[in-house]
Amino acid sequence: MSPVSRRLLGIALPAIASNITVPLLGLVDSAIVGHLGSASYIAAVAVGTTVFNVVYWTLGFLRMATSGLAAQSFGANNPQMSFLILLRSLAISLALAALLLLLGHPLFEGALWIMHPTPETSQLSSIYFHILLFGAPAMLCQMSLTGWFVGMQDTRSTLVVALVQNVVNIIASSLLVFGIGLKVEGVALGTLIAQWTAAGTGYLIFRKRYAHIRSNIPLALVLSKRGFSRLLRVSRDLFFRTLCLVSVMLFLTVAGSWMGDTTLAANTLLMQFYLLLSYIMDGFAYAGEALSGEAMGACSQTRLSQLVHCLFGWGSITALAFTLAYALGGNDILSLLTSETHVLSQAHSCLPWLIALPLTATWAFLWDGIYVGLTMTRQMFLTSALATACFFLSYVLSVSHLGVHGLWLAFLLFLFVRGFSQWMVYRFHPVKI
Repeated sequence: MSPVSRRLLGIALPAIASNITVPLLGLVDSAIVGHLGSASYIAAVAVGTTVFNVVYWTLGFLRMATSGLAAQSFGANNPQMSFLILLRSLAISLALAALLLLLGHPLFEGALWIMHPTPETSQLSSIYFHILLFGAPAMLCQMSLTGWFVGMQDTRSTLVVALVQNVVNIIASSLLVFGIGLKVEGVALGTLIAQWTAAGTGYLIFRKRYAHIRSNIPLALVLSKRGFSRLLRVSRDLFFRTLCLVSVMLFLTVAGSWMGDTTLAANTLLMQFYLLLSYIMDGFAYAGEALSGEAMGACSQTRLSQLVHCLFGWGSITALAFTLAYALGGNDILSLLTSETHVLSQAHSCLPWLIALPLTATWAFLWDGIYVGLTMTRQMFLTSALATACFFLSYVLSVSHLGVHGLWLAFLLFLFVRGFSQWMVYRFHPVKI
């Protein structure tokens, strides 16, 4: 195995393991409330979790912007700049957290207006949401710290933080619900405790492992307008790029609901195939962020070329493995997820789209990693906007003839256009190192 492959896998594998733990937080909450004796508790957690997922996904630029810039400072062997990037990112995280605390209530009321849950579910989800709202500072600071760890090629620390968060969540929520007798409040408090514990763990790891780069930097330097300008520019582009992705993902659910409960349920099951692929490919994207940023910071075109070749080699192997697994075992996986005959029939008819998904989507994930590391964020936004326009145009032109198949065709086209257009930009208008 080449040195580049060893370094890439050394970053990617812990990141993949960390990503796989992400859905466990929501799964634990759902499993606990599933034993409280009422469907309203499950619905309440689903509503609250959906709102937070959309908010935190939209603010994901905190992680990506920090990762790319930290990787470049790592490659340039500039530890003081690395520390400055972290401090500035944390400052933005705290400012956004304060804004969320101020606007949380109207934001939640707007979400309820869109989702129209029952009165009982609305009341319970309000309790869940307003407790977890106090976890916003911890969650946003954790995003910044995670991005910084990735940029410093330290995904093992992100894995430790993720494992601590899940273990604490299981223990705290179980004790509060089954031990003390709290209901949805106990689930929310347990998750809140886990969020702050994870943020604290990340801080302790930073203090222990990176004591050598911490220095007494004047506050005026941290908050300087010139110092913040690049971070804010990169964050702005990533924010608008993420809005494009969020609009597509939300529309997939909305359009499925327009086609009936059976189609909505089938699409929900099929999306698990996409989510599983994304957890793996995002791990490779993290490695792409760290190593492409390092190459740019070190001003080494050779390193970047070797990385791109290696990253797409491993990504292609993984995509082929997923394609084979979905082709041979897709029907069996669906049968494990549900026994509802009508839902299974609808899902089986759409399975060919899922078999084609890995090879269609892989480029988008991997190029995202390269672009984040090189901070080619304006190009990321423009290519994502193009892909989003293609998605909605394809849906409008095909849905009346193809139904749900038109929706999946539009989604695969969206993923393909993202990856292909990024390759075109990189090929013909590459960033100068």
